[in-house]
Amino acid sequence: MSRYRTAGKYLLLAAIWGTAFMATDVGLADLPAVPFAAMRFDVAAVLLFAAVVASGTEFRPQTRDDYAYVLVGGTLMIGVHHAFLFAGQQYVTGGVAAVLLGLIPVVTPALTRLVSTDEEFTAATALGVVLGFAGVVVIADPNPSNLGDSAVGVALVFASALAFALAAVLTHSRDPSLPFLATQAWMMVVGAVVLHVAVFALPGQSFAAATWNPSALAAIAYLGAVAGAGGFLLYFVLLDSLGPIEISFIEYVIPVFAALAGWLVLGQDVTATTATGFVFILAGFLAAKYHAIRAELRRFADATPSQPAD
Repeated sequence: MSRYRTAGKYLLLAAIWGTAFMATDVGLADLPAVPFAAMRFDVAAVLLFAAVVASGTEFRPQTRDDYAYVLVGGTLMIGVHHAFLFAGQQYVTGGVAAVLLGLIPVVTPALTRLVSTDEEFTAATALGVVLGFAGVVVIADPNPSNLGDSAVGVALVFASALAFALAAVLTHSRDPSLPFLATQAWMMVVGAVVLHVAVFALPGQSFAAATWNPSALAAIAYLGAVAGAGGFLLYFVLLDSLGPIEISFIEYVIPVFAALAGWLVLGQDVTATTATGFVFILAGFLAAKYHAIRAELRRFADATPSQPAD
């Protein structure tokens, strides 16, 4: 029964984060990208800190790893990642953005090798990176009539994937003493601060340009409370029970829900180039993680109790 509950949580998280792309598209109709992202994490930070206080969890950073994890993760994984992602979704649909974020587990091994000599860059890793980049090229669909907004959007979302992957690499060796709830709350705060600074630093990104109508407020509430606070908490619960390999597959389930939500609510179509790019990126992930996936499948098979004979 526990496996069914875990599978249900997995699909719930994919649905929450998939529909978050549609909610972002809704909010971007009335809100500038960076202020929109900042407001989202203002809400998430307040809710997570309320949960920390209510649970009595220790929330004060104690060690150097605590500070490094929170500052690097909050700056890159929350702030920079979402600034690029929200900016990119001004030009491409949420479904396309969700597919492109499938590059995160593809490029992470390559980035890890750049900062750590302990990690081996194998032929399988190289093949995975090549296939992943091929998927980006297919989705960008470079031709003289399509070198404008679509290419800009793909480049911005690709930059957001790199920021997220880099954060994962730089925090990989850290061992924070804080409970994960407090760690996530502090990361949301750091990310929100970075985004608010970006509002003042970047031209055209101002709260004054926002239109505060019900759809914009609903998008902020959903992204902050459900996809932000709730989604990240559910993610780490699943990470603890499934491990990093199995949970990384969620990047390839999320686009299904993103495309479905975009089609049902906003009438967005999934193009053949997006679907083809998704196949390339998924193939890249399978190639880059081949040995780890095989080991994980063996572990899963060994842990599965055999059925009694009739």
